[in-house]
Amino acid sequence: MPEDPKKKPMRDGSTDPLRPSDHIDGSGDAGIESPRLGPVGWLRWIWRQLTSMRTAIVLLLILAIAAIPGSIFPQRMADPNGVTQYKVEHPDLFPILDSMQLFDVYLSAWFSAIYLLLFLSLVGCVIPRIKHHLKALRSRPPRTPVRLGRLDDHREATRTVTAGEADAAAAQAVDIAEKQLRALRYRVERYDDKRGFSVSAERGYARETGNLLFHLALLGVLVSVGVGGSFAYTGQRVVVQGTSFVNTLLDYSSMNRGRFVSDDALAPYRMTLDSFDVTYQPFVEGSASSGMAGDFSANVTVSEPGQKAHEAVVQVNHPLGIAGDRVYLLGNGYAPTITVKNAKGETVYHDSVPFLPQNSSTMMSMGIVKVTDGLPEQLGLQGFFYPTAGQLATGALTSVYPALVNPTLTLNVYAGDLGIDDGTPRSVYVLDTTNMTQLTGGKTGVKSIELAPGETTQLPDGMGTITFDNEAPKGAKDYTESVKRYVSLQIHHDPSERWVLGFAALAVLGLVLALFVPRRRLWVKASVVDGVVHLEYAGLARGEDPTLAGAVDELRAGHARLLDAAGGTVAVAEQADPGEATDPASDDSGTPRK
Repeated sequence: MPEDPKKKPMRDGSTDPLRPSDHIDGSGDAGIESPRLGPVGWLRWIWRQLTSMRTAIVLLLILAIAAIPGSIFPQRMADPNGVTQYKVEHPDLFPILDSMQLFDVYLSAWFSAIYLLLFLSLVGCVIPRIKHHLKALRSRPPRTPVRLGRLDDHREATRTVTAGEADAAAAQAVDIAEKQLRALRYRVERYDDKRGFSVSAERGYARETGNLLFHLALLGVLVSVGVGGSFAYTGQRVVVQGTSFVNTLLDYSSMNRGRFVSDDALAPYRMTLDSFDVTYQPFVEGSASSGMAGDFSANVTVSEPGQKAHEAVVQVNHPLGIAGDRVYLLGNGYAPTITVKNAKGETVYHDSVPFLPQNSSTMMSMGIVKVTDGLPEQLGLQGFFYPTAGQLATGALTSVYPALVNPTLTLNVYAGDLGIDDGTPRSVYVLDTTNMTQLTGGKTGVKSIELAPGETTQLPDGMGTITFDNEAPKGAKDYTESVKRYVSLQIHHDPSERWVLGFAALAVLGLVLALFVPRRRLWVKASVVDGVVHLEYAGLARGEDPTLAGAVDELRAGHARLLDAAGGTVAVAEQADPGEATDPASDDSGTPRK
């Protein structure tokens, strides 16, 4: 069609009268320019993004993912020996992983950054919601909607007036509904106007209270863990049977402590390992459960200042509490007692040496003995201990059972420089043979030293003798007590544990309230129509509430009973909808067709 010549173009050149004069056509050259935010605007935008609930959930998920390496790699705080062993087994990979702080995950800069961002995000989310929630608690329930019939959960009832005026009966009906809702613990507000009488009720604010309580408790957990870590310490100590551990910094094998833990912060006490009880499944050839440990118990004697010494037991998953510390049983093993004498018969070494288990099902263990003085050269002995020695098809020794049935100790001897005189820290479980010469075992052509409890043999080159001491009582007929046991203990002190437990309980309580308390509003409205009282009941839920329809039905049924008891009105029987009452298989009168 030809254009109407009477139409005048708009200021932007458009002839469409429905478009505003400042409309910008997308096909034009002019683009839409967003307002410039500036530094303050960008900071506000970043803060809003950080304090959104979506960001908090994402950060919580990232924090959970970031904690995974802490369960994959040994951590210096919990398992320093495991870190040392990992370094020995992976010398090339260890520096890379250590530079990424994967052995100190929970103290790393990147984990702390996620932790702090999550804390800020939760604070920014919770504080505005608390203000809004307090304002909602002080506000009145909302006015009754004019058209309750638009709500999904809507019921009606009609009652005829038997005594008094209809308006008075309607007001009485709403009065009864108000008392009924108050008894059901609803907050109610009366709204009367020229259209009728009504009452508005709401409840379920405990749902939002629980939600806020959960987030506040989560903040409490974060603060307790962060602050409590500065006052906590964790240490490890290997205690051999018959020896004692004193709770001082010098007596720990390794110690990780918070920045606010002073040298004199440790509670004074002493713990002596009296015995170690363990049960093993009987040996059955070919059985997978043969030799499996059933239970561990470290029997100790605890001495505290001003108190009488008492006996106690440390078991797996059952830590021992002493003076605010928790003592955990981490591991155990055998500690053969070895005596070395020089050519003159003088004792130059005597100690019970913990051997690290290489196989938990057979307790075949490896240990290192370092003799630093008293011999022509420093001596290093690398040994294997077999609780129940047996032979493989190749003739090599192995252990076939973890209990002491046929204990055997084998040692390879190295002579030279142990590398301990230059001040460099050396692990007691590692023997550096760089500057040492192997004298027995391996390619030397000399058989390794092999000893049973109580046996003595000569060292190479006439250096002296070595004895594998028998610790069993005199007259013992077996080797059951011939070798001492040791336990690996972890002593942990964390004053924030109770705070964390309390906040965790509050978080669970808040979560229960947030999940199981429904947030809903109910209305009861009474109006006079043609001399009868017309009642309306309606409900509205915030979120999913499958019980709302039942609540409205119960409200109407209970209200009817109360009105019947009060008198003045009589319920009118509800008429069914003809379109729903007539069945297609019946005639107009409702009689089934033949």
